[in-house]
Amino acid sequence: MTQEKTPHEGIAGKRILLTGGTTGIGRATFLSLARQQAKLLTFGREPEPLKQVLELAQLPEECGLTADSSKPEDIERIFAAVDERLGGIDVLIACAALGAQPLHEMSDEDWRYVIDANLVGYLACARGALKRMIAQGSGLIVLVSSISPEIMAPGESVYAATKGGINHFALTLRKEVGDKGVRVTVIEPGSVGSDMQECTDEEQREAIAHGEMLFAEEIAEAIEFVLTRSTRCDISMLRIEPIKQKTG
Repeated sequence: MTQEKTPHEGIAGKRILLTGGTTGIGRATFLSLARQQAKLLTFGREPEPLKQVLELAQLPEECGLTADSSKPEDIERIFAAVDERLGGIDVLIACAALGAQPLHEMSDEDWRYVIDANLVGYLACARGALKRMIAQGSGLIVLVSSISPEIMAPGESVYAATKGGINHFALTLRKEVGDKGVRVTVIEPGSVGSDMQECTDEEQREAIAHGEMLFAEEIAEAIEFVLTRSTRCDISMLRIEPIKQKTG
């Protein structure tokens, strides 16, 4: 006896909170999802990049807010906006993150802020989303991480610590909430052309041309692949690298 496969999910109309939608992977994903008529809300720390991405997406001011996911009071504002402006949440896509220097080259305040923004902020957003998703019996959480915990490149000690934490958090969380109808995916990109890179725009273009770096849009396409799988399908981890990824 054969059983018909469940159709793919559509993106149009999905209520999506996308963190860090003003730069890099988050920005590319926000613009693509806007074109597909998702119901979107994003935030960034700076008002001008937020204004620019909303204009490019041809979306009203209500689709964005200025906030910092490292601050508990801002997390409360973000999810109040989720309830008020989206009427709930179907998908959380967490992209908001900062680069870092080696631990011994950072001030105590700076390395702690990176931990709060990159790791604690992800957990706080996941917690806010879970509260709503568990109540409705469905939802998808996509956490954009990095391959940095695996390649362990010099200079990435603090950054790799945050991304390793995200990876293990996601892979464990999916076992805790799968029976509640909530799926969890972690995306591990390799090197991507974005604002986070220390190299110039021209150097990024050359790296992409030589297969050493990816377009942010290529990660956005992978995120969309995850969003369109059936509710039966849980992609636990998806790793994406340029064909000649540098390892240090």
